[in-house]
Amino acid sequence: MESSKTAHLLKGGEWLVKQSNAFETFTPEDYNEEQVMVRDMCLQFLQSEVFPVLNQVDALEPGLMPSLMAKAGAQGLLGTSIPEEFGGLGKDFITSTLVNEGLGGGYSFSVAIAAHTGIGTLPILYFGTEEQKKKYIPKLASGEWKGSYGLTEPNSGSDALSGKTSAKLSADGKYYILNGQKCWITNGGFADVYTVFAKIDGDKFSAFIIDRDSEGFTRGPEEHKMGIKGSSTVQLYFQDCKVPVENLLGEIGKGHIIAFNILNIGRLKLCAAALGASKLALSITIEYANTREQFKQPIANFGAIKHKLAECAIKIYAGESALYRTAKWIDDKKAELTADGKPFNEALLGAAEEYAIECAMLKVHGSEVLDHVVDEGVQVHGGNGYSDEYLISKAYRDSRINRIYEGTNEINRLLTVDMLLKRAMKGKLDLMGPAMNIQKELMSVPEFGNDDDGPFSKENKIIANLKKAILMTAGAAVQKLMQNLQNEQEIIMNIADMAMETFIAESVLLRVMKLVDKQGEEASKVQIAMMQCYVNDTVDVIAKSGKEAINAFASGDELKMMLLGLKRFSKVDPFNSKEARRTIAAKLSSDGKYRL
Repeated sequence: MESSKTAHLLKGGEWLVKQSNAFETFTPEDYNEEQVMVRDMCLQFLQSEVFPVLNQVDALEPGLMPSLMAKAGAQGLLGTSIPEEFGGLGKDFITSTLVNEGLGGGYSFSVAIAAHTGIGTLPILYFGTEEQKKKYIPKLASGEWKGSYGLTEPNSGSDALSGKTSAKLSADGKYYILNGQKCWITNGGFADVYTVFAKIDGDKFSAFIIDRDSEGFTRGPEEHKMGIKGSSTVQLYFQDCKVPVENLLGEIGKGHIIAFNILNIGRLKLCAAALGASKLALSITIEYANTREQFKQPIANFGAIKHKLAECAIKIYAGESALYRTAKWIDDKKAELTADGKPFNEALLGAAEEYAIECAMLKVHGSEVLDHVVDEGVQVHGGNGYSDEYLISKAYRDSRINRIYEGTNEINRLLTVDMLLKRAMKGKLDLMGPAMNIQKELMSVPEFGNDDDGPFSKENKIIANLKKAILMTAGAAVQKLMQNLQNEQEIIMNIADMAMETFIAESVLLRVMKLVDKQGEEASKVQIAMMQCYVNDTVDVIAKSGKEAINAFASGDELKMMLLGLKRFSKVDPFNSKEARRTIAAKLSSDGKYRL
């Protein structure tokens, strides 16, 4: 009999072929007192320290951003998940994710913080030697030193491993000599410590820790950007730059392991920051809609505005449900690996790698939710939304970058399907069995009855059918196209959208089921409305994406059968989404901000 706490822990991607238990699913309602306190402390930090100086931050006032980061460090916000032995607080992954969310509404400040605590610190923490960790991590955790990360080059963006920066061992064997350049380096203008990637002898992709005052290392001027204007972004230049051999990070030729593993965590944390920013932007928009009058009444009273406010809230609530469901999986997997004797760095990296599929989907979803929220925020503000005097215009400009860095959303969509298929091929995930069962089901007479009449049985059946639609479409695409599937990016992205939206929809359903069990239907009517809207809208996404994919690779009788199957799996009862959205909008207007 399974008795351990993590006995029912799903493996990465396994939600697609196994049913999840709502009462074993972690939700934001499960935060403990300390986690709530940490999140509130982050929000208070923005209110007291960051928001009063936003214009100076955007003007890149010398020394301001580093001083804000040092203040955050003094409050422990830079070392939340760093072990205590290296000057951190040693908190769990959910708590550190909450810090990213809580500070996510800080415009350019949130970018600087996320880069410092993520790609600026974690490579050394997880891959550094004991000496490297003791030298750098305590000062990075306190904010005395600021961290940065150099991977991208002028001619290598998504194809990161094609970089040209070179490293060669000096004649005396004491230094690596680096030559080349890096671009789009966040915190690059003021950082003290840089993790930089270069190829030793032209082919061994490796990582190095570079100190600010290293000989032969210079930084270019600040870039002028469309948004996140207060985030320091420069190019880095290496001209016979001398890096002590003891500053090699990790193993020679294994730099890709550092780069890609850190990105898994970064993608989830980006989703957290994006949702934090979304909540702030929506709150600004709700406040404006409540106070802006047209035709002798607040514009929040109009149906078109109600629809916009509700839709933003639905997307945020659903994304948050999936984010913390995944964060808890990572925490539990980390505990499992630690119990198996893995050191802390291997445990967390292994846990993040296990859920790399979910991290990629969350990055895409969170960044696209934020883009939707700020776009609708500008629209609700009307002409004022286009004025720099209103914060929503800043939020709009700052949002756009999120769909590009930490791997473009296109790359992350492709990765989602690629990782699912690779896990299946390696035997880590049984996709073939369920896919074959669905093919048999398509040949059988459909069942019109539904014996399950429990709470939310209708929504549970919808989710189960959407998973069947994914497996049917993906399974047939793999069978038909085989190795050529990798060249059919449009089909892959269709399947990725089907997977992502179903994962988010299932997550919000599980959250609401757990909430209703705890506080009843009447107290949860707004959350039920949000879940029902999201689940029903997901059906339309699956129907459209599935049809596009199937039309692209199937023909004849196979095409007809699969389209009929898709129609069967995306069949739902009529749902009055207008009334559901009005229920949600009424709650938002009453609260005067997003508070769900």
